[in-house]
Amino acid sequence: MQSMFEQIARSLKKRRAMLFVGAGVSMSVGLPPWRKLIEHMADDLGLDDQTVGMPDTTYQALAEYYRLKHGSIGPLRSWMDREWSVSRDKVKRSEIHKLIVSLDFPIIYTTNYDRNLEAAFEIYGRPFVKIANAKDIAKVNGDLTQIIKYHGDFDDDTSLVLAETDYFDRLSFDSPLDVKFRADALGRTILFIGYSMSDMNIRLLLHRLWQTWRLSGYERDRPKSFVFMPGPNVVQEAVLGRWGLNVVAGDDEDPQQSLAAFLSNIAEAK
Repeated sequence: MQSMFEQIARSLKKRRAMLFVGAGVSMSVGLPPWRKLIEHMADDLGLDDQTVGMPDTTYQALAEYYRLKHGSIGPLRSWMDREWSVSRDKVKRSEIHKLIVSLDFPIIYTTNYDRNLEAAFEIYGRPFVKIANAKDIAKVNGDLTQIIKYHGDFDDDTSLVLAETDYFDRLSFDSPLDVKFRADALGRTILFIGYSMSDMNIRLLLHRLWQTWRLSGYERDRPKSFVFMPGPNVVQEAVLGRWGLNVVAGDDEDPQQSLAAFLSNIAEAK
């Protein structure tokens, strides 16, 4: 029986694999956690700690309130673009980004707004096409790696999925990027990295993908997909396993080292 690393490597060789990259990968090069975004919005909006600390005050709700008060998300996007920007030297020193480029996934989806993945491809001289909206889909070239900014890109305010309404709109899963994802994902091995798997959009996406295969009557023919998590989580293993995803737990106390070791094992198997 092939090992997990061999299975992923084999799909890569056949160009039948895709990568899904979450916030943990960006945090590995020094991007701030979501808490800093919440603190900035609270300060800008003049909200006290008690209001911000309420269980139902999510960053999505705060971003929605920010849009209502300021008329647009533009100023917040500009702040995020400045604060969530790291030097190309940091990206170049990132073993994780180097491995992502070298593994040569033909399709990479990311929910990160930053430009670190694009910078990594530029640093290592690998051409790519960035897709953040319907217009960009027309740029797809079968020979170039596609980097799909699934929750938007700083270069296009209207593409950002940040405020509560943005998330609710995406739950319908009928936007051009959602249609593209379904087409890309159905026949490919998917690897998720950098996620805590708490994003309800991503969880609903995974559930619907599983449901599509189940209703097709060909669930047994579905390519294997994997979720890398920094440590064991029996709840996620059970729930995601029910949806046809294999959860892989790292064994290093440092989540960045753990992820780098995991990606290195895939590279060795390839």
